[in-house]
Amino acid sequence: MSSMVLVDIGKFFGGFWESTGINYFFTDGGWKNLIMILIACLMLYLAIFRKAEPYLLIPMGIGMLLSNLPLTGIFDPDPSSITGYKGLIGYLYIGIKFEIFPCLIFLGIGATTDFGPLISNPKTMILGAAAQIGIFVTFLLAYLFGFTPAQAASIGIIGGADGPTAILTTSKLAPELLSSIAIAAYSYMALVPFIQPPVIRLLTTKKERRIHMEELKPVSKTKKIIFPIAVTIIVTLIVPSAAPLIGCLMFGNLIKESGVVPKLVENASNSLLYIVTIMLGLCVGATATAENFLNLNTLKIFALGIMAFILATAGGVLIGKLMCWLTKGKINPMIGAAGVSAVPMAARVVQKEGVREDPSNFLLMHAMGPNVAGVIGSAVAAGLLIMLLG
Repeated sequence: MSSMVLVDIGKFFGGFWESTGINYFFTDGGWKNLIMILIACLMLYLAIFRKAEPYLLIPMGIGMLLSNLPLTGIFDPDPSSITGYKGLIGYLYIGIKFEIFPCLIFLGIGATTDFGPLISNPKTMILGAAAQIGIFVTFLLAYLFGFTPAQAASIGIIGGADGPTAILTTSKLAPELLSSIAIAAYSYMALVPFIQPPVIRLLTTKKERRIHMEELKPVSKTKKIIFPIAVTIIVTLIVPSAAPLIGCLMFGNLIKESGVVPKLVENASNSLLYIVTIMLGLCVGATATAENFLNLNTLKIFALGIMAFILATAGGVLIGKLMCWLTKGKINPMIGAAGVSAVPMAARVVQKEGVREDPSNFLLMHAMGPNVAGVIGSAVAAGLLIMLLG
């Protein structure tokens, strides 16, 4: 009798052990999940203690942690589901699958963005467009590295320095690369203050960096109201697939500039933006499973991503130098570096570099023109790639 009891107890504890996540780590391939858990913890460390894009990297780190903890069922593949996944985060993934989260974030960004510097100096739109060269050159390089055209386009978008745009483009063109591209995009956005200054100094002279620009003229409220409506119409007619991002960005800006719906502006720029950021981060992080992330393609994506940022910065600065020559020294070429979409980090980098050379040289508002133009430019570039390859 006692031997039977011992056998039953042994079976109970044996079954219990096999049902635990700890046992999973000792199965074939289980070590990969353990590595992903360590990477998730590293992301949380960088976000919390190094303040590297904490608003997004904390949710992404938690999403990665939960999806790689074994046997949770929180984000399991399910071909019969509308999202392709089941579980709590699997159902939230509908916001990625159908472009909801990136567009709502663009709405919030629009509600916090002042396009006044761009309207006051429309020429800076050229610099915002020039910085998108990083997207298209990296697209070609990624294709040469063996990626499909759709995958190469998704990798190229990293050069736009715009996380929501990269997520939307990748979710439509190459969802299997979503986690790697999103993590690369946001990681490099956090490193903009370290990536851009060496490129700026390499491509400009001390004399160019000391150029003072004329004070921007005030922009009327009427112009600020007309601008988002005009941009929505013009861009959507030329690149219809850019409508979701551009439409939401300009809608958010219109409610801000109208001045008649302060409660909508308050909620779009605060509550809505942060709630959607939480869900977006959880879903993107959850896609970083061992199967999707631990491969050679991830290393290629990170290498191409840093190249995209450098090329985007260089493209903006070089066109800035051309405009400086054409205007006989009236434009500081450094503001071209702000043509990437990292608002307002890239503009702050330009301001810091200007003050470094001349403490009386204030370039922040001048750099904000190409900076906000870059947001529009990256959305248009993404729409163009989706239209051609989607």
